Amino acid sequence: MESIYSKRIRAGKRRTYFFDVRATRGNDYYLTITESRKRFDDNGYDRHKIFLYKEDFNKFIKALGEAVDYVKTELMPDFDFDAFNHDEVHEEVAGSNGSPVEDAVDKKQDDSAPVEEISAVQEKNDGDMDKW
Repeated sequence: MESIYSKRIRAGKRRTYFFDVRATRGNDYYLTITESRKRFDDNGYDRHKIFLYKEDFNKFIKALGEAVDYVKTELMPDFDFDAFNHDEVHEEVAGSNGSPVEDAVDKKQDDSAPVEEISAVQEKNDGDMDKW
């Protein structure tokens, strides 16, 4: 399936994350989140993929936001997480409610149709993606 929308995030020298919106044959949409890591022997990439369906968007975002907030407030309250915002301006990531994940998604959702509640996440290793 061809991507309708794609966002790439480089994370270090060997890791890249891809967020791809794809369509089903019935014109329904889902998100694939792929972690691609260059192998240490420089012989290709290891890829791990999560398929996230529209029914699960809200639950996934909420759980991810809660987990990130827990690390930031409970485990590492004195750590400067903003020091790692090399590609983005701080105001674009964090918004009014204090949760960078939810704020970034809220801004994206303002430009798109409402998201339905979520119910299933499928993890899958996929080695047949050759576009990376």
